[in-house]
Amino acid sequence: MKTCIQALSCLLLCGIAQAGNDCVGPTAGCDAYSTEEACESLACFDGAFSCDSLLAGVLDSQGLIQKSDHSFDEFISPMTNPVFFEDPRTLTEARFIFINHSVPNNLTGGDVQLYALQIRAALTENLSLIAAKDGFIVSDNDLIDDGWADVSAGLKYNVFKDAGTQSILSVGASFDAPIGSTRSLQGNGDGEFHIFASAGTEIFEDWHYVTGSGFRLPSNRNEESQVWYWSNHLDYQIAETGFYLLGETNWYHWMRSGSSFPVPVEGGDLFNLGAVGVAGNDIVTGAIGVKCKPSANMELGIAWELPLTDRRDVLDDRLTFDWIIRY
Repeated sequence: MKTCIQALSCLLLCGIAQAGNDCVGPTAGCDAYSTEEACESLACFDGAFSCDSLLAGVLDSQGLIQKSDHSFDEFISPMTNPVFFEDPRTLTEARFIFINHSVPNNLTGGDVQLYALQIRAALTENLSLIAAKDGFIVSDNDLIDDGWADVSAGLKYNVFKDAGTQSILSVGASFDAPIGSTRSLQGNGDGEFHIFASAGTEIFEDWHYVTGSGFRLPSNRNEESQVWYWSNHLDYQIAETGFYLLGETNWYHWMRSGSSFPVPVEGGDLFNLGAVGVAGNDIVTGAIGVKCKPSANMELGIAWELPLTDRRDVLDDRLTFDWIIRY
């Protein structure tokens, strides 16, 4: 446990050092991404760890975890539909997410907050482990109480990439384990499989397009509903400033209703209520936002999202923040 805490501290300080543009040359146990102050203040810079090798050192002395694919570093990761809209790149990263989700007044209103940490780890040049759902839910809505979210994990494989044209395609699958708190509308059913594809390309100079689509297939079709989604992301990189403007859309289509939730409303991306009478329903959301890259291994973003269709179910509007630290 102490080793893991030291390694995470190293990773954070390396990112901060780069963000401040105060990197220095290598010193004992450190690399070019570290400040002397950071190296002197942490025991993990004693030769056993450096910022370039800390993840590999923590998880496997033979380098089980690989670095992210840096052939597409001008891209940024999508922000909305965060559990299912997967970045097509092979990445090793920690992504901290905060969501403030407002519920419509006809469902008693109020706000639901999610505090979550996503983990992605490149196992090979093309294969990566993804853990996209977890966290703690805080709510003042009458239908949802505080509690833990379900946990998902899976694999993503890069089937095509061309650094010259900045084009990439990946496919993957994950399983959502129903171990969350039922009082938070989690933990229902026998789990949910997610099968997806995601792709990205540079369409003009400084413009990037990412799209993803997938199916959510519950093991127990009475307890949870079947959903298809299509998410899209477009961003513009503002010259060499490190800032990006972004716009996103998400289309959710319910293919099959459940029978466990008596009201014909569904939960979008964070919840699968297994509601009656939702088959054939569609909700489209839109979002605008901004991201910045203070360093090559860090992203900070904010996006505001709301429904574009008359139907909105549990979503009135949503504010999403993310902070990505990438290896």
